[in-house]
Formats: sequence, structure tokens, C-alpha cells
Amino acid sequence: MGLNDEVGRRVKRLRQDGGLSLSELSRRSGVGKGTLSELETGRRNPTLETLYALTTALGRPISAVLDDPAPGVAAGGVSGSAVTAVLLERYEDEGAATDVFRVTIAEGATQESAAHVPHTTESLMVLSGTAVVGLPDAPQTAGPGGHAHWPADAPHFYSAPDGEVQGILFVRYPKGASSKDASLEGA
Repeated sequence: MGLNDEVGRRVKRLRQDGGLSLSELSRRSGVGKGTLSELETGRRNPTLETLYALTTALGRPISAVLDDPAPGVAAGGVSGSAVTAVLLERYEDEGAATDVFRVTIAEGATQESAAHVPHTTESLMVLSGTAVVGLPDAPQTAGPGGHAHWPADAPHFYSAPDGEVQGILFVRYPKGASSKDASLEGA
């Protein structure tokens, strides 16, 4: 089963488990009904923006629809207009779920991200390049070895104005936005 099929199957399962129709998830997420239908059947390549819109509307972290990474092996990547992210790790405790991604921000590009579920935060550790990230009214700049941290439950952005950026992104979701759905176990 390919990435598109697996992601689509998981989105559909979460939508159905939430008792939502295609139309209702489309309305809540702002993703077109045709796009959502094609994604659920594996006929559309999901973008990072689309997956965040859907998982936010479902009240779930993005890792709920991405492949589980095997120990020491990165899961398949997903790209947005400026950011490519590969899920490296997922950690859960009683208070939160944290997804860890290896990210690349394309040179000269900016990607805007809609608000995620309430109380979600993001932290970027920059490996190379200089990133400008965070809230539009409070941008943060971080270079190699530096980091930035911002609330991700508000619209935020990622940019690489002076060359490609490589980094590690931590996305921390509050308790209740579990990255694992028991109904997906063994599905």
C-alpha cells in the first residue's frame, strides 16, 4: 500500500469515526469535497497544507494520518508549498503527543500554516540555513544551531529568505489530540 492509499484510508477512518460526512469535513477544513474524496481513495497526492487542514478539523495531530515510523527509519515525507516534512518519531505521555519531523524549507519560499488544534506548539531547531518562522506579527529568526518556539494554534509561517533551511521540527499537541487512534490499530 502506497503513501497516498494509507493516508487516504486513515483520513477516511478518522472522518467516519467522528461521524462526519465528506461534505461536513470539507466545510470544517476548507478542503474541497472532490479533493477530499480523491484523497480518501488514494487518487490524490496529499500536500502538507491539506493534511494539516484535515487533521486540525478532525482535532487530531498530523501523525494520525501518516505512516508510523519504524525505529531508526523515517516515514514517507509530505510536501507543502515551501516545506517538506518527514515524520521521524512520535512520542506520547499523559499530557501530550509530540511529532518530530525532519524538515526542509525551500530557498526563497514562504509557507503559511493555518492554526492547529488549541494549545499546540511548535519548535524548530535549525541545522543549516537561516529560517524566519512563527507568528506573522512576531517572526523569529534562527540560524544553524539556533531554535525558535511559537504557539501553533494560531496562523503561522515558515520561510527561508536566504537559502535552503534544514531542521528538526517538534509539534506538541495537548492531551486529547492523540496521534494514535485505537481503531486504527491493525487496520
